[in-house]
Amino acid sequence: MLHLNEEAARCLLCKNAPCGEKVARAIRAVRFDNLWTARELMEQLNEEEIEAAEKACIHFDRPIRIGELKKLVTDTQAAEQPTAGELPSLEINFCDMVCENPFFLASSAICTNYEMVSRALEAGWAGVFYKTICKQDIREVSPRFDAVRKESTPFVGFRNMEQLSENPYTMDFDILHRLKTNYPTKRIIASIMGQTEEEWIELAKMAEDAGCDAVELNFSCPQMRLTGLGSDIGQNNELILFYTSFVRNAVKIPVIPKMTPNIMSMTTPALSCFFGGASGISAINTIKSITMSHDAEVSEKKTVSGYSGKAVKPIALRMIYEMTGNPILHKAGIEKHMDISGIGGIETWRDALEFIQLGCRNVQVCTAVMQYGYRIVDDMILGLQHYMQERGIVELKKLVGEELKNIVLPHDLDRETMVLPKIDRDKCIGCGRCYISCHDGGHQAIDFGEDRKPKIIGQKCVGCHLCRLVCPTGAIGMANRMKKTK
Repeated sequence: MLHLNEEAARCLLCKNAPCGEKVARAIRAVRFDNLWTARELMEQLNEEEIEAAEKACIHFDRPIRIGELKKLVTDTQAAEQPTAGELPSLEINFCDMVCENPFFLASSAICTNYEMVSRALEAGWAGVFYKTICKQDIREVSPRFDAVRKESTPFVGFRNMEQLSENPYTMDFDILHRLKTNYPTKRIIASIMGQTEEEWIELAKMAEDAGCDAVELNFSCPQMRLTGLGSDIGQNNELILFYTSFVRNAVKIPVIPKMTPNIMSMTTPALSCFFGGASGISAINTIKSITMSHDAEVSEKKTVSGYSGKAVKPIALRMIYEMTGNPILHKAGIEKHMDISGIGGIETWRDALEFIQLGCRNVQVCTAVMQYGYRIVDDMILGLQHYMQERGIVELKKLVGEELKNIVLPHDLDRETMVLPKIDRDKCIGCGRCYISCHDGGHQAIDFGEDRKPKIIGQKCVGCHLCRLVCPTGAIGMANRMKKTK
């Protein structure tokens, strides 16, 4: 049985794809969860084009089954025809800056020079948090990246030992000035890091003089060579307050501290930013971690460094909620006194939507761009627009924080009812994965006989749904909620 997302994920997303621009674009739309665009493109493909594309595919094992993908895309209920009419605008106000959409490059290796950023802006990104500028002598190690994988999945997590910009700081500010001059409608934000009050103020003023729209304060880099920098600041509430205040009093442009996740709670540091006069907060930066594979070696050693990618998204969302769910910070966001920029594991428009629904007014992307390139912004934009159109939403700000009301503490959850799993016999292939997981990690509530058809034992089932999560074919769904019998 061909699985839509898994087959699309097999695509290598080649540059100048031999399968043809239309086919490659359609598969990429599937891969990044933009089924509206995928269906529109797939329906334009005839049998000759599909056959030629499959023959041209340069995959290392077997060609992508484009014909079968087309059938799945055009048949799936999730790929309903887009509603007629113009797609809604994604324009949104962030820290008093009007942004054409919520998608920004995060301060990192993906934005280190003029040429890179200009290509990204022309691809459709609304703006950039440029790679952090400092006055220190930055010397990087080699190699400095590592990926954590699971089975055939790429980049479940990503280890990054890179620090700050290696350019002379005067060169970086010249680059930012040229970017703002040549792309006046895009939002150009300087990320800076100082060692002293004087350095923070000097760099912030240089950002303002260069024409930057805002300045981000890097309180969060987890792998600085020298102490007293990066996450050392972000773990010290007094330093957060002082440095934010120093910069806020020195410049007129918005001031946006970037926070570290290497703390127990984000609330107190965020309040320090607020009382220091911050216009917004960027969160989160990478998580301190160690990877132990041979590929993880840096200069033939292993070390603590930053961890990012899809695996950190739930952690990032929890920390976003700690801020937007706090009464003081929530009120500040409503009254436009402080906005949140979400970061952490964002690959698709749905990922971005989750951050927006918890109160973020824009999102920043890094690891996904490192893996797939700037082009992913196409499907982020179109996917979010189609989603809004489907719901009849014409302004992106209507989505900001709409899920906050549904976040509750564990003791507020309904513990008097349950939902049993429900098996779709047509989709079930009899692999027995549900049986194994239930018997060895659940409540022994599945029977698996010689006919290889699993059966739910209602008297034993507690509705944990481990079986549904491990099913490789999506054959296990949910029945109606009912009262517990005991």
